[in-house]
This record gives sequence, C-alpha cells and structure tokens, in this order.
Amino acid sequence: MFHKEGHKIIVITFIIIIASYLTVDRFIDIIWLKYILYATFAVFLYLILQFFRNPKRNTVNNNAHVLSPVDGKVVVIEEVFEKEYFNEKRLQVSVFMSPLNVHVTRYPINGKVLFSKYHPGKYLVAWHPKSSEENERTTVVLENENYGKVLYRQIAGALARRIVNYAKEGEAITQGSDSGFIKFGSRVDLYLPLDTKIKVNLNDKVKGGESIIAECR
Repeated sequence: MFHKEGHKIIVITFIIIIASYLTVDRFIDIIWLKYILYATFAVFLYLILQFFRNPKRNTVNNNAHVLSPVDGKVVVIEEVFEKEYFNEKRLQVSVFMSPLNVHVTRYPINGKVLFSKYHPGKYLVAWHPKSSEENERTTVVLENENYGKVLYRQIAGALARRIVNYAKEGEAITQGSDSGFIKFGSRVDLYLPLDTKIKVNLNDKVKGGESIIAECR
C-alpha cells in the first residue's frame, strides 16, 4: 500500500524506468553494461516504492498515551523552552527519519487541532540543532482532556523539499490517523508537558502510530 502523496511520483517513475529500459535495450549492445543499467533502474524503482509505502498500523487508542507520530530513531529527549506557541518550558522528544523510513506523519493523540501553521525556511540536515527553528516546517498543536496541549513539528531535512500537513484548526482528530507526509529525509519534534512520563530512550527505534513515546502521570 502506498501513500497518496506518492501516487504521481510513482507513476512518473514507472514511465521513466520503462522508457529507460527500452532505450538501453535498443541502443546499447554491450551485455554487461546493459545488466548494470537494468539493475540500477530496478534499485531506483525499489527505493521510490519503499519511500512512499504506507503500511497499516495497529494503533491501540489510549488517551493516556502519546504515540510516535513517525517511524525513525529517537535523537533528542530534553527540557527546552518552546517559544512559538507555549512560551514556556516543555519536554522535547525528537524522532529522526532516514530516507528509508516510512514518512507518513500520524496524530500522536486524540483530540482537537488548536493551531496549524506552515513556516518556509532552510534545508539544514535534520539533526542540526538549528533545524527546528530555521528549516521549512509546520507546527501543529493538539488538545485532549488527559494531556492538555501537545505540539508536534514536522521539519524538512537536507533532502526534503515538501512538507504535507493535513491538520486544520478546529478539526477533531483520531490518534494514529494520517496527519501528513514529509518527502525525503526529515524529523518530527514533540513538545510535551513537563510532568509527562517519557517511555523511550535515546537511539530507540520507534514506529508511527504504534510506539508509545510518553504517558501522562
């Protein structure tokens, strides 16, 4: 199953690959070179299909839990001052996605969208300390009765050139459902209340819509 954001790119890729195969078959007579080019085309197609895959996730809906919004590796767990929306200290948990990870973004909690804003910006590598403030990004704030307000931020990386965000202010949302997509390498930051009990460690691998990032005390 592939994400809808990849349908157009996948179709274009198939057309290019087929045209490339036909061109090589017609104009190149060196057998070993043909096979190398065929293998290169196949690997390229595989990587595109891998990137836009959208596997079904078994989300266990629980208002006491914050689920990971994306697949990847936990690269930051720290107390920070969040200055765009809260203007107060929050616990930040950041998940880095490599180009091979599933890049679907999912809502980490049930609730309502209070805030949704897109910011144009730079394309620093996603693990750069300034990426959460200077890169292209979207900021979304959700609220439910257990957690209060939770902010997550989609951040473009050095390869990403488009962030897709489906969150609309005032909309009721369901934990684990599709909230957007980031194309080609990126990260997502979560900003949680200070009394949150973090359930992951640095360098843990997490799955969007399944792995529990935190729970309310």
